[in-house]
Amino acid sequence: MKIRLIAAATLLLPICAVTAATPAPVQDLGTGVVGSDSDRIARLERIIKARQQAEIDMQQRLDALQQEVLDLRGSTEQQNYQINQMLQRQRQLYEEIGKLSNQQTSTPAPVANSNAPQPVSSGVSLSETDSYQHAVDLVLKERQYDAAIPAFKDFISQYPNSGFADNANYWLGQLLYNKGDYAQAKTAFENVVNNFKASGKRADSLVKLGLIAEKSNDKAAAKSRYQQVVNEYANSAAASIAKQQLAAIKP
Repeated sequence: MKIRLIAAATLLLPICAVTAATPAPVQDLGTGVVGSDSDRIARLERIIKARQQAEIDMQQRLDALQQEVLDLRGSTEQQNYQINQMLQRQRQLYEEIGKLSNQQTSTPAPVANSNAPQPVSSGVSLSETDSYQHAVDLVLKERQYDAAIPAFKDFISQYPNSGFADNANYWLGQLLYNKGDYAQAKTAFENVVNNFKASGKRADSLVKLGLIAEKSNDKAAAKSRYQQVVNEYANSAAASIAKQQLAAIKP
């Protein structure tokens, strides 16, 4: 009996030795999948890469949303600028119409003289007020913008010291600016800035000079004009527009 047990033990010893020499399989406690260390490292690397890619995608989406917000803000500022411009034009029109009405009311109508010779219509020279009103009517009533340009030029040439001279120069500059003739528009706006220091159109003319400088890619001149508006007309609508334009100029 003992001999049989010893023989059986002798046979089992090599099997136990092989079993003890074979390493136990590695098991991933989280997934229950059996794998080696290299498999676990590869799996972790894939997880890390996936998380990094997710973070990159999220950052890209955030950047895109931020750019959309900036674009919307820029559109809003541009619309506000256009609305302010429209409101300013309306106020200017009311002021000019009121000024024209007051001057016409204060000027007594000439007494007709039946014995006086009647002037020939083709050679009639308009008065200062009529000449200015004619130029304005070409813009507001008849919408003949091209014809209004020489009309304002004639008025400025004939009446350089008129009480309407600053408005006429501003109107002329605006018409030329809208037409794309920035060189002549600049001259008209500079006339307002340099020759009519107390004009209500001076701040707006400075803003227009800044816009013309921007269109000419002269950022330094544009910034100088806008800053001049902010310094000299701090609480005006023109200063608000100048600040927006300053902020929009990229260094």
